[in-house]
Amino acid sequence: MKIIEVKDSKSAQEFLLLPVKLYANEKNWIRPLDKDIESIFDPERNKYFRHGEAIRWIVQNDNGEVVGRIAAFVDRKAKKHQYKSGGVGFFESIEDTKVAHLLFDTSKAWLMERGLEAMDGPINFGERHEWWGLLVKGFIEPNYKMGYHLPYYKEFFESYGWQLYYEQYTYHRKVEDPLPELYQAKADRIARDPRYHFEHITRGQFERYVEDFRGIYNKAWINHTGVKEMPKAAAMAQMSQLKPILDEELIWFAYYDKEPIAFFIMIPEVNQIFKHLNGKFNLLAKLKFLYYQKIAKSCKKMFGVVFGVVPEHQGKGIEGAIVMAAAKIIQPSARYTDFEMNWIGSFNPKMIKISESVGAKVVKTHYTYRYVFDRSLSVEPCPIIE
Repeated sequence: MKIIEVKDSKSAQEFLLLPVKLYANEKNWIRPLDKDIESIFDPERNKYFRHGEAIRWIVQNDNGEVVGRIAAFVDRKAKKHQYKSGGVGFFESIEDTKVAHLLFDTSKAWLMERGLEAMDGPINFGERHEWWGLLVKGFIEPNYKMGYHLPYYKEFFESYGWQLYYEQYTYHRKVEDPLPELYQAKADRIARDPRYHFEHITRGQFERYVEDFRGIYNKAWINHTGVKEMPKAAAMAQMSQLKPILDEELIWFAYYDKEPIAFFIMIPEVNQIFKHLNGKFNLLAKLKFLYYQKIAKSCKKMFGVVFGVVPEHQGKGIEGAIVMAAAKIIQPSARYTDFEMNWIGSFNPKMIKISESVGAKVVKTHYTYRYVFDRSLSVEPCPIIE
């Protein structure tokens, strides 16, 4: 076997195409857009290169056939918990332990050279809600920018010595199912206080909502492990990515005395369209996208991107009230049949409770592992968010 660094167009293309071969018989796999994968490793498009670095490798067998791939990366601004940790991701391999362990060994050596004490994986060189975690349960169609993996990958990680750091849950419920009466009671109670107000966004005030999102996010999420304060430019960039698929009635904000206190952001689940594009987004693919979006109306699933409430309004029923405000608009329209809430960590019992309280059930589980280079040391679970 030979391991090769990806640093030219040929090896980059081989990196992209390996999953196409590996998942040829997996009916639920959806090929990611090539541009989405390539953008992660492009310093011009990925802001994480400003304070980090990334590298990719492929493995060839003795016949010159590509049989594995992986990426390793360092984010020098990442918050530390227990160990100074780098990351690996975009791992794929034939069913051969030697290939998998060679990829892990290569990543470990590269990270150790850079002074890291551990590596987390499989994760992303970028935002945590994208390409994060190894699918271990629920091998159904993946949501946009979430990993779908082969079942034997779990054994590869654990036989090498990776230890579970936290679990990530995807919750599902039918849109038409009634919400618990408790939610209506909370919504009615809050409605009696005129200082509270709920609204979905409008495109004409997009910049205002971006700033409201940033303010809530920085208050509600800053204490999460690995989460940094979001600057204005980053908030605009993230929200602007939603514009091509934005449904105004799926993004909701709550206000108290006109101050933003909560958001509930959903989008149409566009993998239901991208599965028809075979990883491409050229002119023909864009025309296909418009057809499946506007004419075939293929997006029947809503995807919960993020939910946040500022600390001073948590525990007051805002969660239930904003869900009810959205449901009163969304349910009667019958445009969507399914809802999935993605990436809820086992370290976040509040969000687990909210998801279960609306009758949602776990349909997918991803694992994020940690591997400590000093094998005499142990891994502490990711801290629980109080």
